[in-house]
Amino acid sequence: MVIPVHDVNPVRRTAWVTYALLAANVVVFLLTPGMAGSLTGEAGLAQLCHLQAFLDQYAAVPRELIHHQVPRLVPTGDVGVGPQGAGCVAGPPPYDKSPELSVLTAMFLHGGWLHLLGNMLFLWIFGNNVEDRMGHVRFLFFYLVCGYAASYGFALLDADSATPLIGASGAIAGVLGAYLVLYPRARVWVLVPFLVFLPLRLPAWIVLCLWFVLQAVYSSGQGVADAGTVAYAAHVAGFLVGMLIAWPLRRGTPPPPEPPGILFGRRARPPA
Repeated sequence: MVIPVHDVNPVRRTAWVTYALLAANVVVFLLTPGMAGSLTGEAGLAQLCHLQAFLDQYAAVPRELIHHQVPRLVPTGDVGVGPQGAGCVAGPPPYDKSPELSVLTAMFLHGGWLHLLGNMLFLWIFGNNVEDRMGHVRFLFFYLVCGYAASYGFALLDADSATPLIGASGAIAGVLGAYLVLYPRARVWVLVPFLVFLPLRLPAWIVLCLWFVLQAVYSSGQGVADAGTVAYAAHVAGFLVGMLIAWPLRRGTPPPPEPPGILFGRRARPPA
């Protein structure tokens, strides 16, 4: 797997929506109960119960999206002591949850620092150019549509799952799909892990196609031990929807500038 760090693709206008999305994701993460101790691993039982109740209220749950039914008993955030020891208490939900609206709120929730920073890195690198091509308002609408498509696409494949879906990965996958359609030849600086991290400048189509293939393989449960803990199918759905939406814009998109003599991160020798 390659790690993108920068693309060689300047923009014409400031990507205000991309920056706002980045800031919103970080702020919501810092305000999410239980995330303050996720970096040090010092979260206690009370904090974990509070987080569980918070996610049950604001995360998207496939079973709720497909069947439009909220369970009668949900985590309350309290800690109780039973025959098997201390644990989280369940009770009737003290709120009215809209499954459709939960998809929107879930896009701004993350399960840890690695989850957050990985998503924000991809949005930072690829979001500004897609926003530059679409415009601020259309890009925001596009981002949300891809996020919804990713969540519902995953829910259709696992309609009885009660595992909460959180994260901006589906929406950002749509951004990657759009970038592939609009700027396939743009150069992207990546780090390739091979004993050490080797910096290379590769065409965007190689980086993004490799990312998509890995997501498709992982979504089938192959090649990774914990495939069930990551909604790879949502990434695939968001990516494909992003490609489809961006496809009509490809003809009017100017190609990105490419420095002469640059090939895969190294300067090619001039012909003799």
